[in-house]
Formats: sequence, C-alpha cells, structure tokens
Amino acid sequence: MEALREAIYSLTLQMSTYRRATFDEDDLISSMVEDEIYPVSRQVGLRRSRGLRGCWANRTHLEKRLLVLIILVAMALLCSVIALLIKYRNTPKVCLTESCIKVASSILQALDRSVDPCHNFYNFACGGWMKTNPLTDGKARIETFNTIWNQNQAIMKHILESKKLNTTSEAERKAQHFYQACMNEQKIEDLQEKPLVDIINKLGGWNISRDWNKDNFQEVLQAVTSHYQTSPFFVVYIGTDAKSSNSNIIQIDQSGLNLPSRDYYLNKTANEKVITAYFNYMVKLGVLLGGEETSTQAQMQQVLDLETELANITVSQEDRADEEQIYNKMTIRSLQALAPAVDWLPLLSAIVYPMELNDSEPVVVYAKEYLKKVSDLINSTDKSILNNYMMWSVVTKTASCLDHRFQDAEEEFLMVMTGTKTTCNTRWKKCISDTDEMLGFSLGALFIKETFAKDSKQIAEEMISEIKAAFEENMKKVTWMDEETKAAAKEKADSIYNMIGFPKFILDAKELDEVFSDYKVVPDFYFQNVLQFYNFSTRVMADQLRKPPNKGQWSMTPPTVNAYYSPTKNVIVFPAGILQAPYFSQDFPKSLNFGGIGVIMGHELTHAFDDQGREYDKNGNMRPWWKNSSVAAFKHQTECIAEQYNKYVINGEHVNGKQTLDENIADNGGLKAAYHAYENWVKKNGEEMILPALDFTNRQLFFLGFAQLWCSLRTPESIHIGLITDSHSPSMYRVIGAVTNSVDFAKHFNCPEGSQMNPVQKCDVW
Repeated sequence: MEALREAIYSLTLQMSTYRRATFDEDDLISSMVEDEIYPVSRQVGLRRSRGLRGCWANRTHLEKRLLVLIILVAMALLCSVIALLIKYRNTPKVCLTESCIKVASSILQALDRSVDPCHNFYNFACGGWMKTNPLTDGKARIETFNTIWNQNQAIMKHILESKKLNTTSEAERKAQHFYQACMNEQKIEDLQEKPLVDIINKLGGWNISRDWNKDNFQEVLQAVTSHYQTSPFFVVYIGTDAKSSNSNIIQIDQSGLNLPSRDYYLNKTANEKVITAYFNYMVKLGVLLGGEETSTQAQMQQVLDLETELANITVSQEDRADEEQIYNKMTIRSLQALAPAVDWLPLLSAIVYPMELNDSEPVVVYAKEYLKKVSDLINSTDKSILNNYMMWSVVTKTASCLDHRFQDAEEEFLMVMTGTKTTCNTRWKKCISDTDEMLGFSLGALFIKETFAKDSKQIAEEMISEIKAAFEENMKKVTWMDEETKAAAKEKADSIYNMIGFPKFILDAKELDEVFSDYKVVPDFYFQNVLQFYNFSTRVMADQLRKPPNKGQWSMTPPTVNAYYSPTKNVIVFPAGILQAPYFSQDFPKSLNFGGIGVIMGHELTHAFDDQGREYDKNGNMRPWWKNSSVAAFKHQTECIAEQYNKYVINGEHVNGKQTLDENIADNGGLKAAYHAYENWVKKNGEEMILPALDFTNRQLFFLGFAQLWCSLRTPESIHIGLITDSHSPSMYRVIGAVTNSVDFAKHFNCPEGSQMNPVQKCDVW
C-alpha cells in the first residue's frame, strides 16, 4: 500500500514539472482571459464544450498516458482498500479471555508442527504433549484421563482429610472412616498376615500351609463365591434379563483366570516373563501365609496348570461378540444336568440368601459349552488342587490389603506385567481409589457438593440433544439400511435416556444413609472393612432378584472419569468426573466442547447401534428387530472397519479389529455426529471467536480437540496388555482410524486424496 502511494506521488510530481516546462506565453494569456471572462463558470465547475475538448486536445500524448495511469492506480488503490475492509469485516474475532488464552497455550504445547497433519494427525496433535509428559516410575501409562482423575483425587483427599467433615450424613462419615482406616498403615503392619490367615482357617485351611485332606469342595466354593466376591471357575451375578428388560435374573458366565487374558497362558513363548513373574508371586504369597518353599512351589505349579487348562476352554472375546448366540435361558434343574460337578441349587441359594430358590428358577447361561467342560475338569482334578485354587482366588483378591511384604510381592509382579515400578503411587491415592470403589456414592456426594457446577448438567443435556439430532440426520443419509429399519432405529435413538452428573438420591442425606445402612465400617481395621463390603455388596445384588430393574441405577460413581451406554436400559451415562476440562468447560469455545465431551457423547450414543448394541431394541430387549437385508448390509460395512484396524501395528503387534470392532464403530460414529452437531450449532448461533496464536479455524480446532483427548504414553508391556485384553484400540489408532474415515477432516486440513490421513477408500457405518 505504501509503495502504491509513492508511485502516485511520483507520477503527479513528474506531470506537474512537465506542464510547467511546456507552457508558453500565449497559453498563459489565454488562460488569464478565460478566468476573467468566465469567472462564474469556473466556480461552478462548468466549461464550454469547446473548452473541454480543447483542454483534452491540448494535452500531449505523454500527458494523456500519465492521466490514464493515475486514474487506474487510484482505482486499484480504492479496490484494495475496499477488499481490506471486507476481509477485516469477515475475519473472526479473536477470543482473548483468560480461559481462551490458557486453552490456546495448552493446545499449542501439545502440538508438534514438524509433523504433517495429513501424514500422521495423532503425532501432529500430540507430539509436543508426548515430549513434555514422559513416563516416570510408578506409571505404566499416562493420558489426559489421568490428569482429570489426579485432580479429582486431590479434591477427594482434601475432603476426606478434613478434621471436621461438614456433613449430616452417616454414609458420608463412613466414607471418611473407611479412608482413614486404609491410611492407618501402622495398624496394617501390626496385624501382618493374620487377617487373611484367619479367613483361610475359617474356610477349612489349605494344603499350602498345613496337611489338608477334606472333601469340602462344595462348601468352599459356596463360601468364596458368596462372601468374598471371587469367581473361581465361573462368575454368578444378578442383572437385567437381556430378553426381558423388565425383570432381573441370575446369570452365569465363564471366569476363573487371575491373569488379565487367556492369551498369557496359551501363548507362553511371548509371555514367558509374565508367567514366570506370576508363578514367583504365587509362591511368595504362599510362603508368607505359612507354606514351606519347596512344597509351595510344587503346589502352586499345580494351581497354575489348572488355570492354564481353564484358559484352554475359555472362549475368546471376539468369538463371543454375538450375544444372541451365547444367550441360553434354562432352569437350575437343566443347569444341574449341564454341569453336574457343581451342586447348583445350594450354591445359588447361598449367593442370593435370604431369597429362596427351587430347581425351577430360571437362569441365563452365557457359556454353555464352557460350563460343560468346566464340570468335566472339576471331576478329573485332584480335590487338593481344586481347594488350593479356590483359596488362591481369595488370597489374590485380598492380599493387597495386608502389610508391606504382600504389597512388595505384588509390586514385583506388576513391574514385570506393566513394565514399571509402582512405588511412586502413594498410599493416599490407593486409599482414595478403594474408597471410591467401595463407598463411591457417599464419597461422590461430598465431591459433587465441592466441585460440580449446577448449570453444567443443563449444558451437557443440550449438547446431547444436539448430537442426537445430528446422529439421526446422518442415519437418514445411510444408504445400506432399509427405510423400515431406519424408522425403528430412529425410535430407539429417540428413546435413549440421558443420565448426567450424579443420581439425585446422593444429595438427600436420609436416602443416602438408607442405602448404606447395612454396611458397617470399623475404625482402623481396613482389611475387615473390605471384607464386610464384599458381603454387603453381595446382599445388595441378591436383593434385586425379585425386583424390576432400576432404570436410573448408576454403574459408575460421580467422580469417575468415564462414561457408558447400557443396552438393557437404553441409557447413556456421563458422571460429573468427566464433565471437566479438557473435555468440557463452559468457558471453552464450542468447537473444543463438541470435539471433546461432544465426541464422547456421540461415541456412547453410537454404542446403541454397534455390533452388540444393535441387537437390543428401544426397550432394552435383545430381539431381531432389523430386517435381514439390513443386518447383512451392516455386517458388510463393519467388515471394512475390522479390516482397517487389523492393519494397524504397534510395537510389532497388530490391533485386533474384531476384538475392538464395537469401540471402533463408536469412535467413528461419535466423531461424525459431534462434528455435524457443531456445524448445526454454528448455523443457529453464528461463527464463534477463534483462539489466539494458533492460526487454526474453529473446524480445525474441533478435530484437534478430539485428537488431544487421546494423547497417551504407555510402556511396551502396558501396550501389550491392551492389545490382548482391551476392547478399545490403542490411543493413536483411535484418532487415526476415525479421522482417515472423515471427509470433513480431509477438507478442513486440505489433505490431498491418497495421503495417509485421506485414503481413497474410507469405511463408514453411521
């Protein structure tokens, strides 16, 4: 612009000089005469036509060219000014609030701008975060979830360590007493192994610590299952009947492995270090509980061999994906014929006591073939090995509640399992986690009153409504589903119930106290408090058998940093713990809220229509409500997703696309629904301000917000555990897998077709 002005000035100066140099005396006299004769004409800007023509005609050729050039330059200058004004008017304003500056700084620090976002968007979004958040001793993994959970833990610690708890609720005081007993390490050290030895003796002893020769298999199985919340051989629980969502029913499934996955037992070459560490852990605990070294080694090897046999008959996760196929409803009488090695009526009666059962009581079995084989295995195994195995189930369940010797033994094992020491995980964090697990709704009441903003619930409700509307819009555009099934799917989506923040009863001291009235907390006796909770929770579960399912019952406590979808209730649940930055903040741009908690909301909503969720109708009943043509088309679409994720490799191991299918469908559907919900919000409310210093549009910020949800670092051992046990893909591929299928991402980051993040073939389900 400055150069343009200088050019105009220079040209004007040249023309002025030229004209002065070429005027002669006659021109000057003629000009003077005209001014004298036509003074009025000049004042009003009039000229005789002859004078005008004469004026232009009298110009030299060079003068004419210079005048035209000046006019053109002036017009160009005017156009430039107008363009700048238009651009300035249309440029989004920059948000300079304290919150915007902070979140912009956080996003900037997490980035690695040396990475091309079209080549690896995860490394672009999280590369800086990974450099500034190294793994330290005590952490097998670190991710953004940890940041929020650490904040929540610090808040709960402050509350529970208050010398004078501000409450009228006895249940809230129980939470404080439980935490204090857990923190009383001196008392725990003084008691040493005695609390667990007492339990073993109460159960009739085991061959590890003394000669044992009893025929009490059924008695021990009933006791360890009903009183100590263990699941040797199989698991028994009471929950909503998948095919009759208005009733609860006894349910039985495969169980019995003390390592995270059957793969550890079956693939011993790849997992040799873990198996060896596990065996050493078994022996150490056996010796600490009175066993002789050599004898304990021999007997624990037998227990390990039995667990390996259980692993051999355990069905893999991916082979259990179709719940319709594994659902088997029968009577206890039929169950007895299926697996005769267990006396089922007394066992189930002990679990649901004081409820009375008879052999016509219906049960649902989710592992029919497994139970047949378990029955055969029990009949063919020495009774002392069976007893040692059941006792070992109790020992592994409770040993961490004992003194430092047991904790050190566990730490040595976990160091091999996870690849890191756990000594940096301070005692108070363990005690916060245990208190949340046992008395989470009492603790949650204290947490909510301390932290949860009342209007956060309303804002979250509004966002879910917007995302649900966007999801339904996307569903209308699906070409592989028939119209009748689409209509039924829309009805299901409309019927999904939202539970946000916390259950209302926890803020009513009377109601809260009633829930925990039968649970007694003994000051300073941590081990006893844990055992009493196991008994209490079993009684609470048993009480549900003759009652209809409570649709509003929560399976997560308010401080939990997570969310879930329940297919039998058709509800999505978002605890208060996750409704916080960086996932959600009232002060954030909407682009980040939709890219953060909005994607999680869309993820949980999509679970209603993943490979398992689709089997349940709007009322939570598992039944065939899709047309066969749409089922076949759905499976074809999801094969694309499974094959896509099968190709992803981390540390030389492939992701299991079938094992992670449901979560991958939810990740892709959630991202798409949340993005379109954000676009709809902008249409209604207008463009929002952008963040400072980032040079990103709000659409780009949406995708960055999503990617930075999953910034993560894990030890190789932890990655391995995740690959063989987790239903979710590794964090990197949760991001990459979803954005490579997003046409909106490719558009806003200008990724060329065929680039890593914009492949020609994309997978699309919802």
